[in-house]
Amino acid sequence: MKTYIVGNWKLNFTVGEASIYLHKLLKTLPNYRDIEVVVAPSTIALQPLSLQVDRHKIKLGAQNAFYRDYGAFTGETSFSQLRGIADYVIVGHSERRYIFGENDKMIQKKVAAAIRNKIMPILCIGETESERAFGETTDVIRDQLIGGLTDVADDDLSKVIIAYEPVWAISSTKAAKLATPDEIAEVVKLIRKTLADIYGEKKSENVPILFGGSVGSANAGAYLTIPGVNGLLIGGASLILSEFVDIIDTAKRVRS
Repeated sequence: MKTYIVGNWKLNFTVGEASIYLHKLLKTLPNYRDIEVVVAPSTIALQPLSLQVDRHKIKLGAQNAFYRDYGAFTGETSFSQLRGIADYVIVGHSERRYIFGENDKMIQKKVAAAIRNKIMPILCIGETESERAFGETTDVIRDQLIGGLTDVADDDLSKVIIAYEPVWAISSTKAAKLATPDEIAEVVKLIRKTLADIYGEKKSENVPILFGGSVGSANAGAYLTIPGVNGLLIGGASLILSEFVDIIDTAKRVRS
């Protein structure tokens, strides 16, 4: 299985800035067979970057899309419009859930729409600080995972990536707020078991599971050596070229 390094640029970079960053990243990176590098710029930058990117080195991901393929939905971008432009799409990110009010039903439709349009969804799941404090982590992870995959058939499970992002650990610089390897390993094991219960053990083993939560070059190696973790979903650190390249280099060393 490949190791996935995904940079979520969120609401950062103009189109020009994104283009310059991608140009520098392409010049820096060699071709990796076993590392899949993905960057997810803002929607407005996706199309011009798709004309610039070398997909042997880097794939493009969308940060969001709407589940209907066409219609009267002012301001939205559909998965069908992103087809051929984005290879991946981030679905169910905590910021979409808690800032924009997306629920499991909407996320389930987005996962299905992504697969329908041949874009691989990266389904994000994760508990809040209060949910963890009240011992609800298991229920939250199961509910979000099952909810997001409701419309995914057995044969389509291989077209999905799962990203565990504990909400309480995102954008944290405090050691006390960082997820420990043991905490991550426990949830990754739960995700794998839940997938096995639904789809069978053999199919569940082929689903990549990523971790995201204040990932940087200093802790990427530790996260990548956790059993069952197949890659990283990176926010702020992906905006700094040297930091992002260091994380990719770390992934290569871990794979070696």
